[in-house]
Amino acid sequence: MYFAIMATDVPDSLQARLAARPDHLARLHALQDAGRLLVAGPHPAIETVDPGPAGFTGSLIIAEFPSADAAQAWAADDPYVAAGVYAEVTIKPFKPVLPA
Repeated sequence: MYFAIMATDVPDSLQARLAARPDHLARLHALQDAGRLLVAGPHPAIETVDPGPAGFTGSLIIAEFPSADAAQAWAADDPYVAAGVYAEVTIKPFKPVLPA
């Protein structure tokens, strides 16, 4: 089943986010290579693709996991969690409908 992993950043997280980004992306690429990643990306703090020093307010990852517990365990091991980027992480089941 797919799960949406929705994370909210702590204030002023940009430097910690940038430092942990290579390890964070490596984990996402592993999900993608396994055919389990539907979509992943950050939420810019302002309406632009590259928010510069404004940074990001969080992230969304939608990926396939065997259970909510497995999604939670994967999310808990994220380098952004270890680096203190995320203030909160919420995980919910997700049912893709469109595009079909």
